[in-house]
Amino acid sequence: MDYYELQISLTPREPWAEIMTAQLADLGCDSFVETETGILAYGPIDEIQLDEIQQLAVFQNALQEVQSTLTVEVIKAQNWNAVWEADFEPVFVEDKLAILAPFHADSLQKELTIYIEPKMSFGTGHHQTTWMMAKTLLDMKSMPSDILDMGSGTGVLAILAEKLGGKKILAIDIEDWAYDNAKDNIERNNCCEIEVLLGDVDLILAHRFNLIIANINKNVLKAHMESYSNTLLTNGILLLSGFFTSDIPELTNVAKQFNLEYHSHLSKDNWACVKLIKQ
Repeated sequence: MDYYELQISLTPREPWAEIMTAQLADLGCDSFVETETGILAYGPIDEIQLDEIQQLAVFQNALQEVQSTLTVEVIKAQNWNAVWEADFEPVFVEDKLAILAPFHADSLQKELTIYIEPKMSFGTGHHQTTWMMAKTLLDMKSMPSDILDMGSGTGVLAILAEKLGGKKILAIDIEDWAYDNAKDNIERNNCCEIEVLLGDVDLILAHRFNLIIANINKNVLKAHMESYSNTLLTNGILLLSGFFTSDIPELTNVAKQFNLEYHSHLSKDNWACVKLIKQ
């Protein structure tokens, strides 16, 4: 799948970079990089609502408080592998977990180490949301059986769940390249409790889970909430990320409609990870 790269300059940069990041996340962008002059935003071409983005007031010179420019480039799918490998730095979640690429030195290993081949799949641990999800799993007293990793990307969270003692883990992603990458990474990390499926939320309806991990985006999470609730056992845990701290009230209000009660949350650079309990 091809991606858009949105190159955005903002004067002044703050608070507009944060404002724009929130708006763009609602319009299909799923990852962001801060720059000295603004932000870079990325997302699949068939998900980004480019016409609506271009019509935002900030890009129509309709706001006196800020000056901006927007440049859009298409990044071909086959280019991402080289980009990931060139930029893939080791990721450390506190002093407990190292997420490394196969070409990193063994001396970087921690008590738990996961090897991820840096390809197109989201979920290498570099993004704040994946880091918070990993920390939340590490902080759990025990890992249950019957786990769902929805939108699994590289499979890193499913792999971590197994390394922490989880059994009967289902990893699902809608992208074929994520499916292939997750299968490779699962084999690379000698995992045997993870089944990988290619598809969407309808694949979970015949299952029941004690733990659901979903690191996607706000609108998808809202659309999936009823399915998560229907497949989560009583007192089961739902971990959500992929959205901003300002989105927590909106998501928890939706969750409450389906007997999912707010328990706690983490935040990192304005991104959030929320823990919910099935009542």
